[in-house]
Order: sequence, then structure tokens, then C-alpha cells
Amino acid sequence: MVCLGNICRSPLAEGILKSKVDANKFYIDSAGTGGWHIGELPDGRSISVARTHGIDLTDQRCRKFSILDFDDFDIIYVMDKSNYRDVISLARLEKDKKKVRLILDELNALESNEVPDPYYGGDMGFENVFQMLNKTCDIIASKLN
Repeated sequence: MVCLGNICRSPLAEGILKSKVDANKFYIDSAGTGGWHIGELPDGRSISVARTHGIDLTDQRCRKFSILDFDDFDIIYVMDKSNYRDVISLARLEKDKKKVRLILDELNALESNEVPDPYYGGDMGFENVFQMLNKTCDIIASKLN
């Protein structure tokens, strides 16, 4: 799961998907395309909205997406088109590029395939993003399980 700073959207996506799949079968992680928050906890509003839904994000620490992530992960979900371009620009081979997907492409019903950044959108923005990612992670988990 990849977003810009790895403090809002991708930690939520990581936590939500982890809650829906067998941790012994799948390794779920998140990262940001920027390195401003390396080592920090996710945004307190992400932690709060996740906690409201029974998910704990406090074991997560922000990290920057690395070219080695192409080797370590089978699928790389990005939150928006800007994240997509940033991750694709690091791809070494065509097989790296084929791993990168916009997460909301899993939800065919949505007109927009970008998860909005809730950072400046207030608490309801975080709840809306949670609901969007929760629906999408249901679909992803059903494909994985």
C-alpha cells in the first residue's frame, strides 16, 4: 500500500487489509513515495478512525517506498495517479510495472479511481477514506483468500 507520506491513506489500507486476511499467508505493508515522516506513527486521525472500527495502527511506522519493494511484494497498490507515476518511475523492468495498481481499480463502481488525501479534509475525510478502503479491501481479501 503506497501513498504520498505514509501517514494517512496507506497505513489505513495496510491495517484494513491485515484485518481481513490470514497473517500467516500474506505480508501486508505500506510506504510513502516521500520520506518526510520516516519512523513516525501514522497520522493520529488515521489511528483514531481505524480504532473506531476495531483496527490498531500503532504498530506501524512510516517508511519510504524502495526499489527493493518490487522484489519483496507481488502486488503494489497505490492510492492515486501521482503515487502511481512516482512508483512506476522507479520500476526497473516491465514485470515491476505490472505489479503496480491503483487500489480503487478493484472497485469498478467508482467514477474516480483515486483515494482522496484526507490530510486537510477534517475527521469526516478520514472516515470517508476508511469506508472507501474498507470496501476495496473486502474485494482484495476475497481474491486472496
